[in-house]
Amino acid sequence: MRRTRLRLSDLLIYLVLGIMALIVVAPIFLMLMTSLKGNLQFMKQPLALPDGIHLEGYISVFTEHNFLRYVGNSLFVTLISLSVSLVFSVLLAYALSRYRGKWVTRLYFYFLMGMIIPIRLGVLFLNDLLNRMGLLDSLWGLVCIYTAMSIPFAMFILTGYIKMVPAEIDESATIDGCGTGRIITHIILPLIRPAIATVAIYNFMPIWNDVYFPLVFIFDQSKKTFMLHVTMFFGQYSKDYNLIFSALSFAALVSLIFYAFGSKQLIKGLTAGALKG
Repeated sequence: MRRTRLRLSDLLIYLVLGIMALIVVAPIFLMLMTSLKGNLQFMKQPLALPDGIHLEGYISVFTEHNFLRYVGNSLFVTLISLSVSLVFSVLLAYALSRYRGKWVTRLYFYFLMGMIIPIRLGVLFLNDLLNRMGLLDSLWGLVCIYTAMSIPFAMFILTGYIKMVPAEIDESATIDGCGTGRIITHIILPLIRPAIATVAIYNFMPIWNDVYFPLVFIFDQSKKTFMLHVTMFFGQYSKDYNLIFSALSFAALVSLIFYAFGSKQLIKGLTAGALKG
């Protein structure tokens, strides 16, 4: 039997990967453990394992009368924003990857600037714009912001993937009588599913976890998102850590569920370049 020897470089790689995995897993583990502790134990032993299972925080989160409303608001804003941004990004990426000209390059760099310039710098302009559009204190206003925020990265990734699809396929489909719409929906979309999953997962996290824009543009209590509602648990003089970390654990669980549905396509997208010889 041939023995495989581990080189020093391999050991260093495994060590670095193990440290990175620990850095990622440790906060999640600590959050889950804290959600099962009582407030008194957390204050005395913040890093210790729970002395018992305290589910009062989860019960309070799930039995609150506005829980479903806040979760529904977050899901509405997140899913609608992702859907609209993906539709626009696919169409934009197809145009940028198939057409040639100065305007194509300029348009590409124009949208690419959205990845460089933080959208929060324009919060005053956004406030004035949403006010004029009648979308201030509206979930649709958040949808517009998140859609615009998601398009640059989605365009960047999808354009690169569509460029890897030979243009001859489009020409053959056109000869067979397919229009641009059918080419995109029946040929391009199935081929770039890993890229779409990558973009969806990457953009889901900042939208679902965002507190800044709902805090600035939402005033009606019934229109709050779930993560904005979690900030209300931080009192000025007291904090219910069991309740706070229970809510954060639920928010993290939603993200993990979304990732689980798209992880297969995401892995394909991340390894696509490595598998091409």
